[in-house]
This record gives sequence, C-alpha cells and structure tokens, in this order.
Amino acid sequence: MVTTTDSAVKQFISQIRNLYEQEPNVDKRWEKMIPVMRELLADADARKDSAAWPETVYTDRAENLLFYEDPDYGFVLNGFIKISNPDVKPKSLIHDHAQNWTLYGVLDGTDAIERYERVDDGSKPDYAEVKFTGRFQVGPGDVDLVQPWLIHAEVGETKRTTAFILRAERPGSFLQGRYNPETNEYWQGYGPRMTPYKLGGMDSAPTI
Repeated sequence: MVTTTDSAVKQFISQIRNLYEQEPNVDKRWEKMIPVMRELLADADARKDSAAWPETVYTDRAENLLFYEDPDYGFVLNGFIKISNPDVKPKSLIHDHAQNWTLYGVLDGTDAIERYERVDDGSKPDYAEVKFTGRFQVGPGDVDLVQPWLIHAEVGETKRTTAFILRAERPGSFLQGRYNPETNEYWQGYGPRMTPYKLGGMDSAPTI
C-alpha cells in the first residue's frame, strides 16, 4: 500500500463527482475533467508514491490497477505501469475503447500517441480501413482525452511509464475494436483486466 496524499486522490474523486452532478453535457463534462486530472498529476506525493505501485502485466490482455469505482456514476480510477525497451519502442495494438470515455494522465515517463481514422463504411465483416492522422508525445503532467470509438495506439518511449487513467465505466466486460492497417483486418477483444489495489488515503480496495 502506498501513501498518496489523502487530499490529492479524494479531492480528485470529489471534483469528478461534482462534474457528473453539475454538467449534463457529456462532451463538456469530460473536457472539464482535464484540468482536474492535471491537478492530481501535479501532486508531489502522488508522483512519488506511484513508484511503489506493483507492475502491471500483459498476459492475454493488458492489466490495470483498480483504485476506485464510483457507486453512483460508475466511473473508475485506474493505475497503469508500462515497462518497455525504449530502443525497441513497442506499440500497442491499434484500437478503440468502444463507448467508453477515457482520460490518460501521465505521472512519469513518456509515450507517443498515434491517432487513426476509419475511412470505410463498416459494412464488410472483419474488415476496416484506417488511415494515420497524427502523432504527438505525452510526458509527466500531460493529459490525453480519448473519446468513444477514437482509434489510437500508444508507443512506449521510455523504459517505464506510469499513469492515472479515468474511465467512464470499468472496462473488461464489453468488446473493443482492434485494427491492422497493413492487412485491413478488424476484430474485437476485451479491455484491460482490473486488479483491485488499495491506494493510500482510500478506505479500501474496490471489489470486483
């Protein structure tokens, strides 16, 4: 268990709950969450304590730490640690998050984010044409908002990347899109496996 400042994590959760209560427009609500995530990333204790998070492991699918799941609105706060070889710069599968809204906030390390756009009409089974539309880098303090169905990939640029991830709902129970632009293959798979973890300052680990 780590000792992340009580006020940093709990105030973050409180502010997110307030936005759910006060902002009915979903697009505007998630845009307003960006500066709230930046405040959490700026907390010195949060950055320090993330060094003690257990490493997440990729097996048949990715793994995320599950710090909090809201009982009223369903949003979840996850932790993510990616260990990679920066000389190889492995890239995640090109994918979408289905209907799920996601905020990816980097605590430590650097990733490159690639964006893609689907250009076919989706009428052919197991087939999708996607084109590359851009690439940008995210480092400590940066926040990337990933809207539903947005096609993207992450490329590890440092040996270790640590991030908070806020999602509108817990992934893993619904299918998400996967894309191969070289073959135009399309398939679906489940999102990250959730591993409950008691973050310091929280009352308990979530149950799943």
